[in-house]
Amino acid sequence: MNASGFHEGERAVQARAGATEEAARLHGMLRPPWLGGGLRAALAARTFAVLTARDRDGALWISPLTGEPGFLDGDGTTLTVAAAPRAGDPLHALPVPQPAGLLAIDLGLRRRIRVNGRLTDGTDGALTIEAEQAFGNCPAYIRPRLLAPDATAPAGASAPTAVRAGLDDRDRALIEGADTFFLGTTHPDRGTDASHKGGAPGFVRVEGGELWWPDYAGNNLFTSLGNLTVDPAAALLFLDFTTGRTLHLSGEATVEWRDPAAAGDEGGTGRRVRFRPRRVRGSRIPLREAAPVP
Repeated sequence: MNASGFHEGERAVQARAGATEEAARLHGMLRPPWLGGGLRAALAARTFAVLTARDRDGALWISPLTGEPGFLDGDGTTLTVAAAPRAGDPLHALPVPQPAGLLAIDLGLRRRIRVNGRLTDGTDGALTIEAEQAFGNCPAYIRPRLLAPDATAPAGASAPTAVRAGLDDRDRALIEGADTFFLGTTHPDRGTDASHKGGAPGFVRVEGGELWWPDYAGNNLFTSLGNLTVDPAAALLFLDFTTGRTLHLSGEATVEWRDPAAAGDEGGTGRRVRFRPRRVRGSRIPLREAAPVP
């Protein structure tokens, strides 16, 4: 690890964005993790997370995980997850060991925690991650919504859907109406990451068979963009919170630098990400958006 705590891709993006000094103040977030105290309590309160990892063919995917409060249990540097990707999910029966990145998020409270490390066990419907990084993120760009278990969902999971090479009309409609998606990226030496991306409906554009979205100002760590600068492998997860439909995309992405005043740059950063899907797959999640309590 570089003395600054950041790898070469993160440092390159920080420098080009003029954020090296701001990022340096945050390098303590990348110190060895301890999943105890307040962090353990916050993880235990979550009922929804997403996991970035590779399938048995080596393709990178990001998939949802759900459970009752307590299904995420931190102890020292070990995170035990009392859930695993369900049958029909592209990461079902994923290989172990391998790098993995987990994002635990409460959309209602707009709180999120990233835990990146190594998946060391994945048996009996549970996962074990030995953490190498663990830190919280600010609530920016999280659309508040309450999620509740879907009582009508089958106890198992939907049957696997065929992997496709491109998007269909339903996929495009889901993407173009989304205000939220999840992004998985990786680095050959520093592991895998899962992150949340949000904006106004339509902030993700579909052009032909490709997607792109503007990069909004954040905490200046540039974990995702730094990873993509070194390794273009990327995975996207879109959720239809009304029906429980999930859309998984695996492919490659590149960071594009443009004039901050260019059309489509709502964040004014001069950065956007272009994604080319190579594999497309659908599934379902047993959660739905619940109406707020009056």
